[in-house]
Amino acid sequence: MNDEVSSPADLLPAQPGHRLARGVARMLLGMGHAPLLEFVPAPGLRVDVISVTPSGEIWIVECKSCRADFTGDRKWQGYLEWCDRFFWATDCDFPVELLPEDNGLLVADPYGAELAQMAPVAKLAAARRARVLRDIARVAACRLVRVNDPGAFTQG
Repeated sequence: MNDEVSSPADLLPAQPGHRLARGVARMLLGMGHAPLLEFVPAPGLRVDVISVTPSGEIWIVECKSCRADFTGDRKWQGYLEWCDRFFWATDCDFPVELLPEDNGLLVADPYGAELAQMAPVAKLAAARRARVLRDIARVAACRLVRVNDPGAFTQG
């Protein structure tokens, strides 16, 4: 019997889309980005990965693990107004011909990702950029506090 305890770095997320998001986040960190997983830019929208580049661009990456995952998604076009660049992330077996050609593409697995196609830039308006950056900072800070002090949010 193996008594070794796995480290958090060894644990893989159960869902395929979450595995892709993990690989995407690793790639983005390697590029100097600040990625945040499962971010809500507006009510009714939840992006898989949002990232702030070293130059301040905001990228959104939507992870798709299979054909049904893509064809069942009706919200992704609403994400475009919340970023400077929009990317799809898929595994190497995904039928990429299904994806719109005018978006970026990352090919990912749980351990990393590669940039297959750069997304065109569509610069956010200054007020929208300020709001998104503020919201990213607030969500990230609260998540960090929860990791370091899980009871902090239960105090009345």
